[in-house]
Amino acid sequence: MNETRNGAVVVASDIARRYGEGETAVDALRGVSVDIQQARLTAVMGPSGSGKSTLMHILAGLDKPTSGEVTIAGTGITRLGDNALTKLRRDHIGFVFQFFNLLPMLTAKENILLPLTIAGEKPAEGWFEQRVSDVGMADRLSHRPSELSGGQQQRVAIARALVSRPTVLFADEPTGNLDSATGHEILELLRRSVDEYGQTLVMVTHDARAASMAHRVLFLADGEIVREMGECDQHRILSVMEEVAAL
Repeated sequence: MNETRNGAVVVASDIARRYGEGETAVDALRGVSVDIQQARLTAVMGPSGSGKSTLMHILAGLDKPTSGEVTIAGTGITRLGDNALTKLRRDHIGFVFQFFNLLPMLTAKENILLPLTIAGEKPAEGWFEQRVSDVGMADRLSHRPSELSGGQQQRVAIARALVSRPTVLFADEPTGNLDSATGHEILELLRRSVDEYGQTLVMVTHDARAASMAHRVLFLADGEIVREMGECDQHRILSVMEEVAAL
């Protein structure tokens, strides 16, 4: 995997995002700077409207900041044109969402391979089979999404995100549409991708249990990073969230 300064694969410098103009303008982010370290799980938390989803979208190149700079694997993305940005996302970024975003007409296997199919590529020998084994879907590859449970669909989505070996994987509320037990299994899968394969992962979540799986937790409020913590249990995270919400 590529990396930039100090082992960071994603670097954001003084990111601001303003929506609208004049008196009705809303500042979703106010000068956020953050380095995302390689082979670490970073959780981003904050109250509704704190800017956490906006930050993820900008870090992933899905939105452009009003000001500031973002680099991924050493490449500045803020001023890239649409074609170059699309190629960079294809080569370096994977996504897992709350809603699984699988194509209903495709089988699980076809959904998993979709990023490579679009790029006209094939997985390295054994890589597809290993990812499928990791997520426990080897016996469901011929099934379409409508024939899979929510947890199984999310497993397919994770395998799809990992099959192209992204530099960084972004997960937006990946357990938000799952029951507690299934959600815990998905979190363990994501953490294992970091520990066993060196995957860099950024996860936006409101769930303290999910954040407790992270190496690092960033807390946003009113468009700014107001707290940062290393690995800690969910009770401590809940306590800090209450403090952040009161700011």
